[in-house]
Amino acid sequence: MTSLRFQDITGRYGNLRIAVLGDFCLDRYLEIDPARSETSIETGLPVHNVINVRSQPGGAGTIVNNLAALGIGTIWPVGLAGEDGEGYELERALAATPGARLDHFIRTGERRTFTYCKPLIIEPGKTPRELSRLDQKNWIPTPPALSERLSSALRSVADNADALILLSQVDEPETGVLTAAVLETARQLAAARPQMVIVADSRRGLSGFPPVIYKMNAAELAALTATNAAACPASELGQIIQSASRLARQNGRPVFVTLSERGIVGASPDGQTEHIPARTMHGEIDIVGAGDAVTANLTAALASGATLPEALVLAEVSASVVIRQLGTTGSASIAQLRDALTTYVA
Repeated sequence: MTSLRFQDITGRYGNLRIAVLGDFCLDRYLEIDPARSETSIETGLPVHNVINVRSQPGGAGTIVNNLAALGIGTIWPVGLAGEDGEGYELERALAATPGARLDHFIRTGERRTFTYCKPLIIEPGKTPRELSRLDQKNWIPTPPALSERLSSALRSVADNADALILLSQVDEPETGVLTAAVLETARQLAAARPQMVIVADSRRGLSGFPPVIYKMNAAELAALTATNAAACPASELGQIIQSASRLARQNGRPVFVTLSERGIVGASPDGQTEHIPARTMHGEIDIVGAGDAVTANLTAALASGATLPEALVLAEVSASVVIRQLGTTGSASIAQLRDALTTYVA
Protein backbone atom coordinates (compact mmCIF):
# COMPACT_ATOMS: atom_id res chain seq x y z
CA MET A 1 0.00 0.00 0.00
CA THR A 2 1.41 3.39 -0.97
CA SER A 3 1.56 6.26 1.51
CA LEU A 4 -0.77 8.23 -0.75
CA ARG A 5 -3.37 5.47 -0.74
CA PHE A 6 -3.03 5.08 3.04
CA GLN A 7 -3.66 8.79 3.46
CA ASP A 8 -6.61 8.67 1.06
CA ILE A 9 -8.34 5.85 2.96
CA THR A 10 -7.64 6.98 6.52
CA GLY A 11 -8.30 10.61 5.63
CA ARG A 12 -11.99 9.73 5.34
CA TYR A 13 -12.26 8.25 8.82
CA GLY A 14 -13.16 11.54 10.48
CA ASN A 15 -16.38 11.71 8.46
CA LEU A 16 -17.49 8.13 9.09
CA ARG A 17 -20.43 7.22 11.30
CA ILE A 18 -20.19 3.68 12.63
CA ALA A 19 -22.60 1.85 14.96
CA VAL A 20 -21.42 -1.02 17.15
CA LEU A 21 -24.20 -3.37 18.23
CA GLY A 22 -23.23 -6.07 20.66
CA ASP A 23 -22.16 -7.22 24.08
CA PHE A 24 -20.41 -4.42 25.94
CA CYS A 25 -18.56 -5.29 29.09
CA LEU A 26 -16.33 -3.62 31.62
CA ASP A 27 -12.67 -4.61 31.64
CA ARG A 28 -11.52 -3.92 35.21
CA TYR A 29 -7.82 -4.36 35.94
CA LEU A 30 -6.67 -4.85 39.52
CA GLU A 31 -2.95 -4.06 39.69
CA ILE A 32 -1.32 -6.04 42.49
CA ASP A 33 2.03 -5.30 44.09
CA PRO A 34 3.53 -8.67 45.21
CA ALA A 35 5.95 -6.83 47.48
CA ARG A 36 2.95 -5.89 49.65
CA SER A 37 1.61 -9.44 49.95
CA GLU A 38 0.23 -10.55 53.32
CA THR A 39 -1.36 -13.53 54.95
CA SER A 40 -4.86 -13.16 56.34
CA ILE A 41 -4.90 -13.49 60.12
CA GLU A 42 -8.49 -14.75 60.00
CA THR A 43 -8.19 -17.38 57.24
CA GLY A 44 -4.47 -17.97 56.72
CA LEU A 45 -4.96 -17.37 52.99
CA PRO A 46 -2.75 -15.10 50.86
CA VAL A 47 -3.79 -11.45 50.60
CA HIS A 48 -3.14 -9.66 47.29
CA ASN A 49 -2.94 -5.91 47.85
CA VAL A 50 -4.33 -3.88 44.97
CA ILE A 51 -2.41 -0.64 44.43
CA ASN A 52 -4.33 0.60 41.37
CA VAL A 53 -7.65 -0.05 39.67
CA ARG A 54 -8.28 0.90 36.06
CA SER A 55 -11.33 0.24 33.94
CA GLN A 56 -12.07 0.47 30.24
CA PRO A 57 -14.80 -0.69 27.86
CA GLY A 58 -14.36 -4.33 26.84
CA GLY A 59 -16.15 -6.76 24.54
CA ALA A 60 -17.87 -4.61 21.94
CA GLY A 61 -16.30 -1.70 23.82
CA THR A 62 -12.88 -2.83 22.64
CA ILE A 63 -14.06 -2.29 19.07
CA VAL A 64 -15.30 1.16 20.08
CA ASN A 65 -11.85 1.88 21.55
CA ASN A 66 -10.20 0.89 18.27
CA LEU A 67 -12.59 2.98 16.19
CA ALA A 68 -11.88 5.96 18.44
CA ALA A 69 -8.12 5.40 18.06
CA LEU A 70 -8.64 5.59 14.29
CA GLY A 71 -10.38 8.96 14.66
CA ILE A 72 -13.80 7.79 13.47
CA GLY A 73 -16.04 10.88 13.57
CA THR A 74 -19.16 9.39 15.16
CA ILE A 75 -19.39 6.07 17.00
CA TRP A 76 -22.70 4.78 18.32
CA PRO A 77 -22.46 2.02 20.96
CA VAL A 78 -25.74 0.06 20.91
CA GLY A 79 -25.98 -2.31 23.84
CA LEU A 80 -26.80 -2.84 27.52
CA ALA A 81 -25.41 -2.15 30.97
CA GLY A 82 -26.95 -2.82 34.34
CA GLU A 83 -28.07 -0.33 36.96
CA ASP A 84 -25.02 -1.18 39.05
CA GLY A 85 -21.59 0.19 39.84
CA GLU A 86 -19.97 -1.63 36.95
CA GLY A 87 -22.60 -0.18 34.62
CA TYR A 88 -21.80 3.30 35.89
CA GLU A 89 -18.09 2.74 35.22
CA LEU A 90 -18.77 1.32 31.75
CA GLU A 91 -21.08 4.14 30.71
CA ARG A 92 -18.67 6.75 32.05
CA ALA A 93 -15.77 5.16 30.15
CA LEU A 94 -17.79 5.01 26.92
CA ALA A 95 -18.90 8.61 27.32
CA ALA A 96 -15.26 9.68 27.66
CA THR A 97 -14.31 7.91 24.41
CA PRO A 98 -13.66 10.40 21.57
CA GLY A 99 -16.44 10.30 19.01
CA ALA A 100 -18.76 8.08 21.07
CA ARG A 101 -22.41 9.04 21.40
CA LEU A 102 -24.60 7.13 23.86
CA ASP A 103 -27.98 7.98 22.31
CA HIS A 104 -28.73 4.26 21.84
CA PHE A 105 -26.99 2.74 24.88
CA ILE A 106 -29.46 1.22 27.34
CA ARG A 107 -29.18 1.05 31.13
CA THR A 108 -31.50 -1.51 32.69
CA GLY A 109 -32.16 -3.07 36.06
CA GLU A 110 -33.02 -6.37 34.34
CA ARG A 111 -29.38 -7.25 33.62
CA ARG A 112 -26.10 -7.21 35.45
CA THR A 113 -23.24 -5.44 33.71
CA PHE A 114 -21.06 -7.94 31.89
CA THR A 115 -17.65 -7.61 33.62
CA TYR A 116 -14.19 -9.10 33.21
CA CYS A 117 -12.20 -8.51 36.40
CA LYS A 118 -8.51 -9.09 35.69
CA PRO A 119 -6.02 -9.24 38.59
CA LEU A 120 -2.52 -8.35 37.36
CA ILE A 121 0.78 -8.87 39.15
CA ILE A 122 2.85 -5.72 38.54
CA GLU A 123 6.59 -5.97 39.19
CA PRO A 124 9.26 -3.47 38.10
CA GLY A 125 11.03 -4.54 34.92
CA LYS A 126 8.71 -7.48 34.31
CA THR A 127 5.74 -8.08 32.02
CA PRO A 128 2.39 -7.81 33.86
CA ARG A 129 1.17 -11.29 34.80
CA GLU A 130 -2.56 -12.01 34.87
CA LEU A 131 -4.02 -14.20 37.61
CA SER A 132 -7.29 -16.12 37.38
CA ARG A 133 -9.97 -13.83 35.98
CA LEU A 134 -13.26 -13.12 37.77
CA ASP A 135 -16.16 -12.85 35.30
CA GLN A 136 -19.65 -11.50 35.87
CA LYS A 137 -22.17 -12.53 33.21
CA ASN A 138 -25.89 -12.99 32.64
CA TRP A 139 -26.92 -16.63 32.43
CA ILE A 140 -30.65 -16.28 31.80
CA PRO A 141 -32.23 -15.16 28.51
CA THR A 142 -32.50 -11.48 27.67
CA PRO A 143 -36.10 -10.39 28.28
CA PRO A 144 -38.13 -9.96 25.05
CA ALA A 145 -38.92 -6.33 25.91
CA LEU A 146 -35.19 -5.55 26.04
CA SER A 147 -34.66 -7.28 22.70
CA GLU A 148 -37.36 -5.06 21.23
CA ARG A 149 -35.70 -1.95 22.66
CA LEU A 150 -32.42 -3.04 21.09
CA SER A 151 -34.11 -3.73 17.75
CA SER A 152 -35.69 -0.30 17.87
CA ALA A 153 -32.31 1.28 18.63
CA LEU A 154 -30.76 -0.60 15.70
CA ARG A 155 -33.45 0.57 13.29
CA SER A 156 -33.01 4.14 14.49
CA VAL A 157 -29.21 4.27 14.32
CA ALA A 158 -29.07 2.52 10.93
CA ASP A 159 -30.79 5.49 9.31
CA ASN A 160 -27.66 7.59 9.88
CA ALA A 161 -24.79 5.09 10.03
CA ASP A 162 -22.30 4.43 7.24
CA ALA A 163 -21.35 1.05 8.70
CA LEU A 164 -22.47 -1.38 11.38
CA ILE A 165 -20.54 -3.91 13.47
CA LEU A 166 -22.28 -6.86 15.14
CA LEU A 167 -20.35 -8.52 17.99
CA SER A 168 -21.56 -11.39 20.14
CA GLN A 169 -19.39 -12.03 23.21
CA VAL A 170 -21.65 -14.25 25.33
CA ASP A 171 -21.19 -17.96 26.00
CA GLU A 172 -24.86 -18.91 26.14
CA PRO A 173 -27.25 -18.16 23.25
CA GLU A 174 -30.02 -15.62 23.87
CA THR A 175 -28.34 -14.21 27.00
CA GLY A 176 -26.74 -11.20 25.33
CA VAL A 177 -27.61 -8.36 22.98
CA LEU A 178 -27.70 -10.30 19.71
CA THR A 179 -30.78 -12.39 20.38
CA ALA A 180 -32.64 -14.11 17.54
CA ALA A 181 -35.08 -11.19 17.45
CA VAL A 182 -32.29 -8.60 17.17
CA LEU A 183 -30.53 -10.67 14.50
CA GLU A 184 -33.78 -10.75 12.53
CA THR A 185 -33.85 -6.96 12.62
CA ALA A 186 -30.25 -6.95 11.38
CA ARG A 187 -31.26 -9.36 8.61
CA GLN A 188 -34.02 -7.01 7.48
CA LEU A 189 -31.63 -4.08 7.57
CA ALA A 190 -29.02 -5.92 5.49
CA ALA A 191 -31.65 -6.82 2.90
CA ALA A 192 -32.93 -3.24 2.72
CA ARG A 193 -29.42 -1.72 2.48
CA PRO A 194 -27.28 -4.22 0.54
CA GLN A 195 -24.47 -1.69 -0.03
CA MET A 196 -24.04 -0.90 3.66
CA VAL A 197 -20.88 -2.27 5.29
CA ILE A 198 -22.12 -4.63 8.01
CA VAL A 199 -19.46 -6.78 9.69
CA ALA A 200 -20.30 -9.63 12.08
CA ASP A 201 -18.14 -11.51 14.59
CA SER A 202 -19.14 -13.95 17.32
CA ARG A 203 -17.19 -16.01 19.82
CA ARG A 204 -19.79 -18.80 19.44
CA GLY A 205 -19.57 -18.77 15.63
CA LEU A 206 -21.79 -17.09 13.06
CA SER A 207 -24.46 -19.77 12.61
CA GLY A 208 -27.83 -18.01 12.62
CA PHE A 209 -26.39 -14.64 11.62
CA PRO A 210 -27.73 -12.83 8.56
CA PRO A 211 -25.63 -12.94 5.36
CA VAL A 212 -23.43 -9.92 6.02
CA ILE A 213 -19.62 -9.53 5.97
CA TYR A 214 -18.27 -12.33 8.13
CA LYS A 215 -15.07 -12.10 10.19
CA MET A 216 -14.03 -15.33 11.91
CA ASN A 217 -11.14 -17.62 12.67
CA ALA A 218 -10.31 -20.86 10.85
CA ALA A 219 -12.02 -23.15 13.38
CA GLU A 220 -15.23 -21.08 13.19
CA LEU A 221 -15.11 -21.22 9.39
CA ALA A 222 -14.73 -24.99 9.49
CA ALA A 223 -17.65 -25.38 11.88
CA LEU A 224 -19.88 -23.11 9.79
CA THR A 225 -19.12 -24.56 6.36
CA ALA A 226 -18.93 -28.30 7.08
CA THR A 227 -21.52 -30.63 8.56
CA ASN A 228 -18.59 -32.38 10.20
CA ALA A 229 -16.01 -29.76 11.18
CA ALA A 230 -13.28 -32.43 11.04
CA ALA A 231 -13.98 -32.77 7.30
CA CYS A 232 -12.78 -29.20 6.78
CA PRO A 233 -9.28 -29.08 8.32
CA ALA A 234 -8.51 -25.68 9.79
CA SER A 235 -4.79 -26.26 9.27
CA GLU A 236 -4.82 -26.30 5.45
CA LEU A 237 -4.43 -22.81 3.99
CA GLY A 238 -5.71 -23.84 0.56
CA GLN A 239 -8.83 -25.39 2.08
CA ILE A 240 -9.45 -22.30 4.19
CA ILE A 241 -9.25 -20.06 1.12
CA GLN A 242 -11.61 -22.33 -0.85
CA SER A 243 -14.12 -22.50 2.01
CA ALA A 244 -14.02 -18.73 2.53
CA SER A 245 -14.55 -18.17 -1.19
CA ARG A 246 -17.56 -20.52 -1.30
CA LEU A 247 -19.09 -18.83 1.73
CA ALA A 248 -18.56 -15.35 0.22
CA ARG A 249 -20.32 -16.40 -2.98
CA GLN A 250 -23.14 -18.00 -0.98
CA ASN A 251 -23.70 -14.92 1.20
CA GLY A 252 -23.02 -12.35 -1.50
CA ARG A 253 -20.68 -10.58 0.96
CA PRO A 254 -16.93 -10.70 1.69
CA VAL A 255 -15.55 -13.18 4.22
CA PHE A 256 -12.44 -12.60 6.34
CA VAL A 257 -10.61 -15.35 8.23
CA THR A 258 -7.92 -14.61 10.81
CA LEU A 259 -5.12 -17.19 11.01
CA SER A 260 -3.07 -16.00 14.00
CA GLU A 261 0.64 -16.24 13.12
CA ARG A 262 -0.25 -17.13 9.51
CA GLY A 263 -1.97 -13.82 8.84
CA ILE A 264 -5.43 -13.24 7.39
CA VAL A 265 -7.46 -14.41 4.39
CA GLY A 266 -10.13 -12.47 2.55
CA ALA A 267 -12.60 -13.58 -0.10
CA SER A 268 -15.14 -11.58 -2.10
CA PRO A 269 -18.38 -12.78 -3.75
CA ASP A 270 -16.87 -12.31 -7.23
CA GLY A 271 -14.24 -14.98 -6.54
CA GLN A 272 -11.31 -12.75 -5.55
CA THR A 273 -9.20 -14.17 -2.72
CA GLU A 274 -6.20 -12.75 -0.89
CA HIS A 275 -3.88 -14.02 1.82
CA ILE A 276 -1.80 -11.51 3.79
CA PRO A 277 0.90 -13.26 5.86
CA ALA A 278 1.47 -12.08 9.41
CA ARG A 279 4.34 -9.78 10.16
CA THR A 280 7.33 -11.46 11.76
CA MET A 281 7.29 -10.59 15.47
CA HIS A 282 10.05 -10.70 18.07
CA GLY A 283 9.79 -10.41 21.84
CA GLU A 284 6.78 -10.74 24.11
CA ILE A 285 3.27 -10.33 22.76
CA ASP A 286 -0.27 -10.33 24.15
CA ILE A 287 -2.93 -11.41 21.65
CA VAL A 288 -5.87 -10.09 23.70
CA GLY A 289 -7.79 -7.56 21.62
CA ALA A 290 -6.10 -8.35 18.31
CA GLY A 291 -9.30 -9.75 16.79
CA ASP A 292 -11.29 -6.67 17.75
CA ALA A 293 -8.62 -4.44 16.20
CA VAL A 294 -8.98 -6.45 12.98
CA THR A 295 -12.77 -6.04 13.04
CA ALA A 296 -12.58 -2.28 13.61
CA ASN A 297 -9.96 -1.73 10.91
CA LEU A 298 -11.69 -3.90 8.33
CA THR A 299 -14.93 -2.01 8.88
CA ALA A 300 -13.39 1.46 8.75
CA ALA A 301 -11.31 0.63 5.67
CA LEU A 302 -14.18 -0.94 3.73
CA ALA A 303 -16.52 1.94 4.64
CA SER A 304 -13.86 4.32 3.27
CA GLY A 305 -13.64 2.56 -0.08
CA ALA A 306 -10.61 0.33 0.49
CA THR A 307 -10.18 -2.67 -1.78
CA LEU A 308 -10.13 -6.18 -0.34
CA PRO A 309 -6.28 -6.37 -0.28
CA GLU A 310 -6.00 -2.87 1.22
CA ALA A 311 -8.46 -3.69 4.00
CA LEU A 312 -6.58 -6.90 4.74
CA VAL A 313 -3.23 -5.11 5.02
CA LEU A 314 -4.61 -2.48 7.39
CA ALA A 315 -6.29 -5.15 9.51
CA GLU A 316 -3.15 -7.29 9.73
CA VAL A 317 -0.93 -4.33 10.57
CA SER A 318 -3.36 -3.19 13.28
CA ALA A 319 -3.12 -6.62 14.91
CA SER A 320 0.69 -6.41 14.84
CA VAL A 321 0.47 -3.09 16.72
CA VAL A 322 -2.03 -4.28 19.33
CA ILE A 323 -0.26 -7.49 20.32
CA ARG A 324 2.76 -5.41 21.33
CA GLN A 325 0.70 -3.75 24.08
CA LEU A 326 1.14 -5.86 27.21
CA GLY A 327 -1.14 -5.99 30.24
CA THR A 328 -4.05 -4.25 28.55
CA THR A 329 -6.52 -4.65 25.69
CA GLY A 330 -4.89 -2.34 23.19
CA SER A 331 -5.78 -0.35 20.11
CA ALA A 332 -3.97 1.03 17.06
CA SER A 333 -4.02 4.68 15.99
CA ILE A 334 -3.53 5.96 12.45
CA ALA A 335 -0.06 7.20 13.40
CA GLN A 336 0.86 3.76 14.75
CA LEU A 337 -0.48 2.09 11.61
CA ARG A 338 1.53 4.47 9.43
CA ASP A 339 4.71 3.75 11.37
CA ALA A 340 4.12 0.01 11.26
CA LEU A 341 3.44 0.07 7.52
CA THR A 342 6.83 1.67 6.83
CA THR A 343 8.55 -1.45 8.19
CA TYR A 344 5.88 -4.00 7.24
CA VAL A 345 7.28 -7.01 5.41
CA ALA A 346 4.79 -9.65 4.41
